[in-house]
Amino acid sequence: MPPIAARLSALPPYMLAGIPQRKRDLLARGADVIDLGAGDADLAPPPAAITALTKGAETPALNRYGFGLGLMAYREAVAGWMRMRFGVQFDPLREVVPLIGSKEGISHLALAYVEPGDVTIMPDPGYPAYIGGTALSSGEAYKYPLRARNDFLVDLDEVPADVLRRAKLLYLNYPNNPTAAVAPRAYLEEVVRRCRDLGILLVYDNAYSELAYDGYVPPSIFEIDGARDVAIEFHSLSKTYNMTGWRCGWAVARQEIAGALSRVKSFVDTGPFMAVQAAGVAAIESWREFVPRNVAVFRERRDAAVAAFREAGFTCPVPKAAMYLWVELPESIASATFADRLMEEEGVIVMPGSALGAGGEGYFRVSFIVPPERLREAAARAGRVLAAFANPVG
Repeated sequence: MPPIAARLSALPPYMLAGIPQRKRDLLARGADVIDLGAGDADLAPPPAAITALTKGAETPALNRYGFGLGLMAYREAVAGWMRMRFGVQFDPLREVVPLIGSKEGISHLALAYVEPGDVTIMPDPGYPAYIGGTALSSGEAYKYPLRARNDFLVDLDEVPADVLRRAKLLYLNYPNNPTAAVAPRAYLEEVVRRCRDLGILLVYDNAYSELAYDGYVPPSIFEIDGARDVAIEFHSLSKTYNMTGWRCGWAVARQEIAGALSRVKSFVDTGPFMAVQAAGVAAIESWREFVPRNVAVFRERRDAAVAAFREAGFTCPVPKAAMYLWVELPESIASATFADRLMEEEGVIVMPGSALGAGGEGYFRVSFIVPPERLREAAARAGRVLAAFANPVG
């Protein structure tokens, strides 16, 4: 057998890979499991999307290869929504790329731009697709540690000059996973300016653009002057419409950038199932009615989670967006150790910060994806584990 390629060996363990089996083991032992690990809410998709999927699955033409073109109505719905939501124009045929979930497109983009010796700059902690795409392209990842002192923003002034010279891609994600941080417009303007000066492609992961609270409205990077020259933006139906398993998203960019991603995809997949794209059209068309109701549910859960974890002895801010609490731990407690004990002793699954990158050490992520009463129960159990660390028996 040939040896495994070095680029595969460079991949870190995937953060969620072992959790499903451990969860099954806990359930088999009779544990009352509360899973707050993945960003995967227990809520229903828009009814219109379900109806459209059923109809699409019964339509022979939509069961054939979609190829890169896919369903033209989906491309048009995406372009229309980007225009309505953000006031930005994209050609549905040349500047929209249908994706099998935004994760797939983010990972594949690096194959179009990164070669051995090239660098990508990414937040640490951050979404695993950033490091995955970089490693599988034989690139070098520069991980910028996110810190509360600068509001969990990537500061290019703190990146070494040699890294900036070799950088091809900068991954940004605001509203952020896992910290739930948001980016001020002035910050985005400066990032776009720097990327233009440095010749870096800005990969803007905007999966949480519609999960925002208390009057905050996340922007598109394309609302920033000059972004069209240097950016590509990714969106997903997963979080906005509770459609994580459906695997449908999109990217938008000027033709040269969108075309590069489309060319990679033409060799690795044949596009999302067209019946799912038809469902995507229905979901997007339900945005005005569905999203405010869905956000109201998440806001109630956010408020319950913040209050409960604070009452249990933890420190966490009130997030303006996304579906996560970024909860600080005492310096003496390793995040993986805390998460492991919480799972084994109390049946509560959270994501240790270190699983999302070394920069996440000292925190754990809570996904507020279950009803308020379950969040309160989970927080109480987490508080018991925290107290046990403070007052060990023996």
